[in-house]
Amino acid sequence: MSAVVTVGLDLAKHVFQVHAIDATGRVVTTRALRRKDVLAFFESLPCCLVGLEACGSAHHWARELMKFGHDVRLMPPAYVKAYVRRQKNDAADAAAICEAVTRPSMRFVPVRSVENQAALMHHKVRELLVAQRTQLLNTLRSHMAEIGIIAAQGPNNARALAILVIEGNDMIPATVRSALLQLVRQLSELDSEIRQSDQAILALAKADETARRLMTVSGIGPITASALAASVQDITAFSGPREFAAFLGLTPRQNSSGGKERLGRVSKMGNRYLRKLLVVGAHAVLFHRKRSGDMLRNWADRLMDTKPFKLVAVATANKLARIAFALMRDETHYVGTPA
Repeated sequence: MSAVVTVGLDLAKHVFQVHAIDATGRVVTTRALRRKDVLAFFESLPCCLVGLEACGSAHHWARELMKFGHDVRLMPPAYVKAYVRRQKNDAADAAAICEAVTRPSMRFVPVRSVENQAALMHHKVRELLVAQRTQLLNTLRSHMAEIGIIAAQGPNNARALAILVIEGNDMIPATVRSALLQLVRQLSELDSEIRQSDQAILALAKADETARRLMTVSGIGPITASALAASVQDITAFSGPREFAAFLGLTPRQNSSGGKERLGRVSKMGNRYLRKLLVVGAHAVLFHRKRSGDMLRNWADRLMDTKPFKLVAVATANKLARIAFALMRDETHYVGTPA
C-alpha cells in the first residue's frame, strides 16, 4: 500500500468502492469499504491524489480526507462518465474516477467549506418553501373551482381566495371552508418562513463584498447576488465571460460539424438555479426598461425593436452573466449610467 499514488473513491451511503494505482498505473488494490472503515483506510495511506465525483456528501468527505494530507479533487459526474468501461457498477465507477482524475484536461470542482455550503443551503431551503407555497396556491385554486369560485391567474388572485376562506364568505359552504382552512393556515406559515429566509439571504449579501458589487447591476438583487457569490468561488477557473455564460447554460446548443456551424436552442446546461435567477432578473430589466436610462436597459430596448421578447430575455440574462463575471474577476463596481 505504500506504493499508492492515485486513488479513485466511489461514494455511497454505506458501501464505498476504492480503486488504487501506483506511479506506473498498476492496480494496487480494488476493494469495498464500509462507511466506518473509510477514514481509517485513507489514514493508513501515504499522501496521494484522491479523486471523487462531485455528488452528495462529496465536499464532506473531501474535507475529511484533506486533513490526512491527501490532494483531493472533485470532478463533475458527467465528465467522469466517459471513462467508464462497458458495464456500470461500483468497481467500474471507481476505476473511471481514478483514471479521470489524472487527465490534464479535466475540470475540477473547488472543495466547499461548511460556511459556504450553509450559505447555499439558505437558497435551497427558500427554493423548496417557494415551491411548496406555489403548490398550495394551485391546490386552493383548484378546490375553489370545484364549487364555482374562479380566480384570475397570478399569486395575488389566489391569495384573494384564501381571504375568502378566512372570512367565511357566503359563497363557500361551511364544510368546504373547514376543509380548506388547513391549507390557508399552512400558506400563512410558509409566507412567514419565506420572509425569514429572505432576511437571512439579505444579511448574507450585505456581509459579502462581491455580493454588494453585484447588487449594483440592474436585474441582480440580493438573492441573485448572494447565490452568485456563494456558488462561484473561483472565477478565474473560467477563461472569459463567454465561457461563464456557457457554464450557466445561457448559450445556444451546438451541433456543428465539417466546418459548418449549427446552433440550436439555449443549452440549459450548468447551474439551473443561477440560470433561473438571471432570467428572472432579465425579465425585470425588460419590464421596467422605460423608467430608467442606464446602458443595460437602453441596450435591451434597442434589441426589442428587432427580436422577440423571449429571445431578448435570454440575451439579457446572458449579458447579466457577463457583467457579473467582470465584476467578480476585476473586483470593480458597475457603472451602468452613461456619462
